[in-house]
Amino acid sequence: MFLFKYGGHAISNNDGIDPALEVLAKLIKAGEQIVIVHGGGPAINRELEVHGVKSEMIGGLRKTTPEVFEIVQRTLCGEVLRKLVNQLISLGINAVGISAGDGHLTRAEIADPNLGLVGELVSTNPKFLFDLLGSGFTPVIAPISITKQGTAVNMNADIVAGALGGAMLAKTVLFSTDVAGIYRNWPDTESLIEAICVDELVAISKDFRDGMIPKAQAAINAISSGAKSVRIFDGREAKNIEAAIAGKLGTLVVPK
Repeated sequence: MFLFKYGGHAISNNDGIDPALEVLAKLIKAGEQIVIVHGGGPAINRELEVHGVKSEMIGGLRKTTPEVFEIVQRTLCGEVLRKLVNQLISLGINAVGISAGDGHLTRAEIADPNLGLVGELVSTNPKFLFDLLGSGFTPVIAPISITKQGTAVNMNADIVAGALGGAMLAKTVLFSTDVAGIYRNWPDTESLIEAICVDELVAISKDFRDGMIPKAQAAINAISSGAKSVRIFDGREAKNIEAAIAGKLGTLVVPK
């Protein structure tokens, strides 16, 4: 079993079936169990612009006012989630769309009042995912969680994917994104790290900035909580997904 984090920048905006989903569908039909967690930053940005709602990014996280959250939740749990599930179904996959708060998968608390309705994970429970996989379903998860008080919160999809992949003891967590991997000196593309152990990543990530912060933290969390490996790669082309699954692309993070 592996977990595939489908980054919003890697999701195709073209009409027709997303080639990346064709790759995943082929694997599932061959007997591979896959859990998909998706992002949706570009789709959210488009909707915010359409509705004239301003938002800002702080430390790689979107400041989420109630007005912003309404659009975030509608876009992630509606437009993006349904697009992926519908396309997988058309490919013959028994996909089911859920959110990160459903079935007690995760619980969260407000991370920082200055960020608004942004959640920080406090617990994960993968039983629901194992039940779905055991019944022949392919779960597709939108990164919206919930607090103990019942407040829905916006989650960083990298963090959700890392936490669930670790909790499920996944053989690998694949982060499909819009960059080639983890850069030692972001944004210097010559500083791409091909392989690194989690302790070294913890040490160097203190100097990371912007979107590298949640990517590194998600990889660290996934390994620390039980995933056997993590691979972060540019997933904007289907051939890259095939290469990453074969262990030939991006940044590999391992326990030791």
